[in-house]
Amino acid sequence: MSCAVTCRLLLVEDDPRLAEMVKDYLGENGFDVVIATSGEDGLARLSGNSFQLMILDIMLPGIDGLEVCRRARADHQELPILMLTAKGDAMDRIIGLELGADDYLPKPFEPRELLARLKAILRRGTTTGSSDVLRFGRLDVDVGAREARLEGTRCDLTAHQFNLLEAMARSPGRVLSRELLMEQVKGETLEAFDRSIDVHISRIRAEIEDDVKAPKRVVTVRGAGYVFARTQD
Repeated sequence: MSCAVTCRLLLVEDDPRLAEMVKDYLGENGFDVVIATSGEDGLARLSGNSFQLMILDIMLPGIDGLEVCRRARADHQELPILMLTAKGDAMDRIIGLELGADDYLPKPFEPRELLARLKAILRRGTTTGSSDVLRFGRLDVDVGAREARLEGTRCDLTAHQFNLLEAMARSPGRVLSRELLMEQVKGETLEAFDRSIDVHISRIRAEIEDDVKAPKRVVTVRGAGYVFARTQD
């Protein structure tokens, strides 16, 4: 996915001044921004329309952003979602990631940082055109189709989670730190205090492990990171 052509983006934000500022800035950088001012409005605009991205504020009148994220992810699995959260509100961002958000940005933010994050989401969501299928026992990581399958059943992963799984599957047996993983899938260095990577790993494990309490495919190496097992049943 690329913004060589205009990307259609849904912005769900109830602050009219902020919404117009974001719309104007992103419009100058190749985005066609549609504004929704409430959770209900956002869900209505998603229905029957095609968007390449969604920016979603958590604090919304009526249905809040977390519930919008949950409903949007259920109906639009491949839609990348960036959530806007209150500065320092770690619980909201963790819940957002658990519900399927691909990234988050604390308020207040610089427009250039928002643009950089959106471009990173688009880069990591780009299909490589490869037909590679990485096979590990009953688990297939299909790079061309951008999906993982366990015993032939498609795993429910966001685009960000698939890229994270692919990065690990391409280096089986190698311990990968959180920082290295986030550099590979986001194109930017993870802040040391940020544990969002752990939330994504938990979601991946829920889809590919037989027992999430005793994972055998994605194993934690205490103090070092994660390792994707070379041999799997």
